[in-house]
Amino acid sequence: MLKNYVPIFVMLPLGVVTVDNVLEDGDKLVKDLKELRAAGVDGVMIDVWWGIIESKGPKQYDWSAYRSVFQAVEDCGLKLQAIMSFHQCGGNVGDVVTIPIPKWVLEIGESDPDIFYTNLKGNRNPEYLTLGVDNLHLFDGRTAVQIYGDYMKSFRENMSDFLETGLVIDIEVGLGPAGELRYPSYPESQGWAFPGIGEFQCFDKYLQAEFKEAATAAGHPEWALPDNAGEYNDTPESSEFFRSNGTYVTEKGRFFLTWYSNKLMIHGDQILDEANKVFVGCKLKLAAKVSGIHWWYEVDNHAAELTAGYYNLKDRDGYRPIARMLSRHHAILNFTCLEMRNSEQSADAKSAPEQLVQQVLSGGWRENIEVAGENALSRYDSVAYDQILLNARPNGINKDGQPKLRMYGVTYLRLSDELLQKTNLDIFKIFVKKMHADQDYCPDPEKYNHHLGPLERSKPEISIEDLLEATKAEEPFPWDKETDMSVSGGAGGLVGLLSNLISKILALFK
Repeated sequence: MLKNYVPIFVMLPLGVVTVDNVLEDGDKLVKDLKELRAAGVDGVMIDVWWGIIESKGPKQYDWSAYRSVFQAVEDCGLKLQAIMSFHQCGGNVGDVVTIPIPKWVLEIGESDPDIFYTNLKGNRNPEYLTLGVDNLHLFDGRTAVQIYGDYMKSFRENMSDFLETGLVIDIEVGLGPAGELRYPSYPESQGWAFPGIGEFQCFDKYLQAEFKEAATAAGHPEWALPDNAGEYNDTPESSEFFRSNGTYVTEKGRFFLTWYSNKLMIHGDQILDEANKVFVGCKLKLAAKVSGIHWWYEVDNHAAELTAGYYNLKDRDGYRPIARMLSRHHAILNFTCLEMRNSEQSADAKSAPEQLVQQVLSGGWRENIEVAGENALSRYDSVAYDQILLNARPNGINKDGQPKLRMYGVTYLRLSDELLQKTNLDIFKIFVKKMHADQDYCPDPEKYNHHLGPLERSKPEISIEDLLEATKAEEPFPWDKETDMSVSGGAGGLVGLLSNLISKILALFK
């Protein structure tokens, strides 16, 4: 039965290391980590903030507070997933602290605001550098990609002992806002609210010039970036671009969407290549996070996905090419919104998180890569846990060996006093046990077929033509209707029934 085991990690609080680079309450952290270990949890995930580590100036890194956290995690017998967080904390769903990107970078942005993603109206978003500056020497002689590479090299040098002891088992490379490979198309800081379609974010001068060059090379110098795609909180039908038979289905619209999504994929590919060079030979895996944009999934235009850079339509898979790109770096695809059910979403959002998860995970498995995931919003009820369990093993347990479909791991969002409150913790412990296929905590990943050999060098670059071959739409693998490892079936049953009833009542009022 151990071959069915799916390890469970818990995301640490966003501000466990303060913006001033201090581990403020180490005693509480250790107490909480011990609670997680006692609950059977396999490890924790932590944001390693660029805005904290390199805050003093270019190449002036201070890892001391993080070394204290890593030591505490190791002492408590947990494994660690480290996120290279090159984005700002603050301005997105669930952000409870503010950690800007380094001040010296923001100062460069004061004289050159085009280093930030920009919408049609010219609003700048300082939470992540535009991919338009990936290869431009604008940062004291360095490019953005070189900055990210140098940061990761410093991490490897300063955390080498923790890498050698096997504490750090994966490095998730931040590739955009919220650490996700996407454009910042739905920023709450600029007034976006669910389920707005969002806005394209390619109006900095660098991306505008790149588009002009691409359109001219394609024989259409007259084509410009779209100016008819609506605003953050519009519905698809209210914009010329996304409405039925709108710009998005024309030759010009398809050219733009292909360019916009390809730029994102190339951005991810280049930074993951840097990460692979840095960590090659370490016994760990690389990972990249893709956002679960489930609203407007049920309409033909998939507007909210398109503005975020996922060119996904009923007849075009926008996620499998990303999985194919990740395959060259031996990287895990980490996806969100595992806990969501269609019935919990408001009808006017045309949302389908269940189908979205099935599509993305199936694309990853078809590309022979490992897929992992996390919940998008904090949940403490068995209904959400059962949905995560279903996605973790879509066809259930295999008593004779490894199940055909099994996620590589799940990270629960996030450690909090609320999670550790007794009623919530009791249900969570059942969830952990069910993730482990009713087996005891297993400290040896080899026993559940997780082989962590030295990271191999990235394979040769995959041509854009080969990546785009993966856009051919296919039906996802079949999913069971319910998990065969239900939390509700155990001691959490009554709570599960009540929470299920409450969620159904809430759905009626949406």
